[in-house]
Amino acid sequence: MPRTALDAPPGTPDTDASLSHGLKQRHLSMIALGGVIGAGLFVGSGAGIAAAGPSIVIAYAVSGLLVMLVMRMLGEMSAAYPSSGSFSAHAERAIGPWAGFTAGWSFWVLLCTAVGLEGIGAAKIVTGWLPGTPEWAWVALFMVVFCVANLAAVKNFGEFEFWFAALKVGAISLFLVLGVLAIAGVLPGTDSPGTANLTDFLPNGGEGLVIGLLASVFAYGGLETVTIAAAESENPVQGVARSVRTAMWRIALFYIGSMAVIVTLVPWDSKEVVEKGPYVAALDHLGIPGASQLMNAVVLVALLSAINANIYGASRIGYSLVERGQGPKGLGKVSGGVPRVAVLASSVFGFVCVLLSYWRPDDVFPWLLNMIGAVILVVWIFIAVSQLRLRRRVEREAPEKLVVRMWLFPALTWVALAGMAGIFALMAREPDTRVQLYSTGAMTVALAGVGYARQKARAGRD
Repeated sequence: MPRTALDAPPGTPDTDASLSHGLKQRHLSMIALGGVIGAGLFVGSGAGIAAAGPSIVIAYAVSGLLVMLVMRMLGEMSAAYPSSGSFSAHAERAIGPWAGFTAGWSFWVLLCTAVGLEGIGAAKIVTGWLPGTPEWAWVALFMVVFCVANLAAVKNFGEFEFWFAALKVGAISLFLVLGVLAIAGVLPGTDSPGTANLTDFLPNGGEGLVIGLLASVFAYGGLETVTIAAAESENPVQGVARSVRTAMWRIALFYIGSMAVIVTLVPWDSKEVVEKGPYVAALDHLGIPGASQLMNAVVLVALLSAINANIYGASRIGYSLVERGQGPKGLGKVSGGVPRVAVLASSVFGFVCVLLSYWRPDDVFPWLLNMIGAVILVVWIFIAVSQLRLRRRVEREAPEKLVVRMWLFPALTWVALAGMAGIFALMAREPDTRVQLYSTGAMTVALAGVGYARQKARAGRD
């Protein structure tokens, strides 16, 4: 009997039965809440403010709207078909095995490389506090801690993320409260800046806004983890639905809100915005004692959270790919409800990336970073195309699975695709991002070629 359009790819159930379901709703809720607060927000936003000035608020609002649309599309599919493969499994179901292969393995490379980057960043903060200690030792320690935590049980990942997210949410919420009080002129010891720092709203013209927009797009990474984790929660459908429905206010509050507070409090062209980071600059402006070290601690938490989440996400994406016949079988071995070989492989790759940063800092590592520079946009395109193809099929064959629905379908899906195409065009214009675009494009084409060849070979055997 032939499979229907909505059947899962061979070997892939709608939920991953061999994985444990050790994540509780409180874990998933806090992962969703804290997952939007990454190190890119605390550190990377400084360059965007320096380029765009106060108009960085517009840049974050535009890119935030695009991310909301992507999350809504992903949520629709993940609520209908929870899977640790998330968008990779959806792409395979909607487009074909080659698409799932391309989206999955490109994202796996992105996460594994990011683990190395985040380990280096976290180690730099700690060696700043403890000068003379070797940076590599701290990286190794972080890798071992989170590798072991992910090897033991999924609830360990959930507990780490629960408390990391609670600390991040608490820190940024306190920052927003202090900032709003200062702007209102009711914070003791500070005077309200009024609108003095907002008068030069677009200091570098449209070009500066473009740079700010590109910087803001890549600060939103990490939102996809909640749909991967949902497959191992007590109630996957409910968890995805709740997380996606609250995405809008989370993005508006944490990203757009904090950018508005920063550019109102601190002149956009202040050197401290780039040198110390925008949040430290704002806290220094308010005269908060020890602001620099306080924010360094928050950034360290954000980096450790990202290491933990990326090892988890990479291992589950790798496991899902193997379950669908898209990778080496060894990665699919599950013990105690955990794909431990996939966890080890993801951790080892991250550590290799760290070693590359020392052995070949002038060529190999920058090349690797460029290769993953635009992967998230490639993934978003697969999400949008998959949702376009799957929505009509689900409506026709299993409408009860549409627990989450994309707004104004299909118009907003097409708007999102147009926005992604626009970002690619802007990246091609900027010298700094053009290399990333071409490098990511080459990797994507290579993976798509391998995936298509595997698909044809499999079809010939069937």
